[in-house]
Amino acid sequence: MSARSLPLGPVLAAVAGTELSAADRERLLHPAAGGVTLFVRNYANSAQLTALCTAIHGLREPQLLICVDQEGGRVQRFREGFTRLPAMRALGALWRDDPIRAKAAAHAAGVVIATELKACGVDLSFAPVLDLDYGVSSVIGDRALHATPAGVIALAGCLLDGLSECGMAGVGKHFPGHGYIAADSHLELPVDERDLAAIRAHDLEPFSALGSRLAAVMAAHVLYPRVDAQPAGFSALWLKTILRGDLGYAGAVVSDDLGMTGAACAGSLEDRAQAAFTAGCDLVLACAPDDADVVLSHLRHEMSAQSRARLHAMFGAVASIAPDGARVRNARALLSSLAVQD
Repeated sequence: MSARSLPLGPVLAAVAGTELSAADRERLLHPAAGGVTLFVRNYANSAQLTALCTAIHGLREPQLLICVDQEGGRVQRFREGFTRLPAMRALGALWRDDPIRAKAAAHAAGVVIATELKACGVDLSFAPVLDLDYGVSSVIGDRALHATPAGVIALAGCLLDGLSECGMAGVGKHFPGHGYIAADSHLELPVDERDLAAIRAHDLEPFSALGSRLAAVMAAHVLYPRVDAQPAGFSALWLKTILRGDLGYAGAVVSDDLGMTGAACAGSLEDRAQAAFTAGCDLVLACAPDDADVVLSHLRHEMSAQSRARLHAMFGAVASIAPDGARVRNARALLSSLAVQD
């Protein structure tokens, strides 16, 4: 089947299994689809993943963006056949004792993530995590690089270098910071009672320092009631006034998964999508096939040319490191020495 010519839309949708079904194809050919996020359910081995990505990319022109959460540690969707990545907290622990080696390991993580994913046809990993490690969050935890803004900025910057050298864009998450509270936004709406001054002095620093290097920022389903009555992903104050205005961020803003319990305060799935777009998101995530179908079928949002250009920037660029070269082999060896079983 020849690819259909369709402009990319604002919904990052989902597919059900390891190969495209008729329902998947119909979903991804919807004019509002702009990409797909893959999960463990979509992976059997690297050959199967390559075939799946080829099929997705072949559906339409321009090609849909293929994304995944391949951070390391407990959030690594593809494992068998891929380098086992350490949890990012391991890099932060190394930073305390050996900053030079920690920065090399962070760079290696970017190199390995990008080369291994792109070799199979995946365009983007939602990384790096820019949340601070306060030691209390049930969902962030060891996904965070460090407890201090300086540590996160240094290590995430090196990881971004590795991604960029291998042609992959970076996505910073979860704006404006999800690490301070214990609650998991997949299961409930976390509430962070700090005021804006406290958040600005700590959690916003990585987004401010690295924003010009990020193709996208993912907004958190977290409520900060002393700042705004809406969770960050549905808040024009957070996304338009603070992120774009105060921090000068110019890349794409992506919602977290609309199916999460932390998003339920915005109403139905279609209401959540509209609230995210109204607040300033360029793209929304619908990570379950049924959720994506609902969002796509009810969407009344017209994607702007600016948002579409931001989406295209998320595809990255041509790699400057050979995927089978010595630098990649050395990067794998360094990460393998740090990886832990979880």
